[in-house]
Amino acid sequence: MERMNPEQLEKMVHSALRSLPNRRAPATLEARVRAAIEAQAAIPWWHKSYAYWPSPVRVAFLALCAGLAGLLVFAVVSLQAGIDSAELNGTFAPVLAWGSRIVALGRGLADFVALVGRNIPTLWLYGTVAFVAGLYAMLFGLGAAAYRTLWTHR
Repeated sequence: MERMNPEQLEKMVHSALRSLPNRRAPATLEARVRAAIEAQAAIPWWHKSYAYWPSPVRVAFLALCAGLAGLLVFAVVSLQAGIDSAELNGTFAPVLAWGSRIVALGRGLADFVALVGRNIPTLWLYGTVAFVAGLYAMLFGLGAAAYRTLWTHR
């Protein structure tokens, strides 16, 4: 057999593949394709790319982004110009009050957890950690045993 150059080999393979009969599609292919198209069409617009959003929503989103960008520019310019902190606190007092309440609640919860944590004996904590680690190891062991029993003999 003589040695072929790549073009001749390509032509020979191409002609051999063209001489093969066409394969029939599976009988369920059409139903599966239609189901996939319907499933894609059923996805809500807010789960799709920005290009698929309705035009009014895109305009509103752009307006919101522009407003936030303008607010950010205004804040940076105002802070560089030197805003009076008393005026700023007076303007944002309701928001700051909520924030300080949330921070106080978080600190109180952290203090409670620290108080309870200090009163638990160290041996109990180590025992709990060892128990949870044992349960975790048992979970992996049972999972491996179940896999070996159920799926390796097939």
